[in-house]
Amino acid sequence: MYDLIIVGGGPGGVAAGVYAARKKIKVALIAESFGGQSLVSADVQNWIGTKSISGFDLGQALEAHLRAQPDIEIVDGDLAERVEEVFGSGSNGAGAGGAVEGLRVTTKKGKVFETKYLLVASGSRRRKLGVPGESEFEGKGVAYCSTCDAPLFGGKVVAVVGGGNAGLEAVLDLLPYATKIYLLERSGELKGDAVTQVKIKQHEKLEIILHATTTAVFGDTFVKGLRYKDGGASAGMTGATGAEKELAVEGVFVEIGALPNSDFVKDTIKMNAIGEVIADPVTQRASHPRIWAVGDVSDVRYKQNNISAGDAIKAVLNIYDTLNKE
Repeated sequence: MYDLIIVGGGPGGVAAGVYAARKKIKVALIAESFGGQSLVSADVQNWIGTKSISGFDLGQALEAHLRAQPDIEIVDGDLAERVEEVFGSGSNGAGAGGAVEGLRVTTKKGKVFETKYLLVASGSRRRKLGVPGESEFEGKGVAYCSTCDAPLFGGKVVAVVGGGNAGLEAVLDLLPYATKIYLLERSGELKGDAVTQVKIKQHEKLEIILHATTTAVFGDTFVKGLRYKDGGASAGMTGATGAEKELAVEGVFVEIGALPNSDFVKDTIKMNAIGEVIADPVTQRASHPRIWAVGDVSDVRYKQNNISAGDAIKAVLNIYDTLNKE
């Protein structure tokens, strides 16, 4: 049985792995790949200590740092698929007659690990538009993190797709850089906070287009434009045609939310309405006493690489203290 299993190969998972190995915790890390969502970023400029690095290079650097630790088992190219409790002797399999002694983690490839404690750092995946050109131009004008990538679009015309809080915050991030911002919302009204709406509507750079359903992203080497269907006609809007229209833009920020990669622990711990693991912000401990959660899979307010790494270190130190109290 391991002392700790870490699930995730992003900044949070790798930071946890490095610290756990250095604390001589018997640890294994399970990850499909290394780098997290930053892998698609052409230029990461807010990873502290590094002025500029591509997402690919960041992923390689994280993996190299992790593999430099002699006391960690790395299971890459695989995903955690299920987590179950392990009971002591006398248990009937349902918890009666025996205390919970650990957890059993089963991977997609059928590997089985048992551990005293589990750190969930499995991140999230961005909701995609699912339209032609989106995948082709990912990292070439299509972006999913305005906090990370807004400075790369200085002096350019961009579109933000999504009128919720994520979309409004993306507009705020882009205002100091872009020369023109189109905000597209498929419904008839913005859904984000009213205070933020008032703030962004004051800017001449911003044009809001309602009843707009994005249908395609196009370009050559990089994004050159976006197509959307004007749905205002069905809503009875004056001047609406229901036709497909085009915007000449050099960047498209897809801000329609994210999905936490938490399905494998959904039967074990408490989550909020959107599937994020609820974690104590002091220790990162989840509702189950043997599970901690950090990064985008958790309910942390700000989804950032540096925050994920810091919270992961915090969690490992708390796990280390817990092990020493056994």
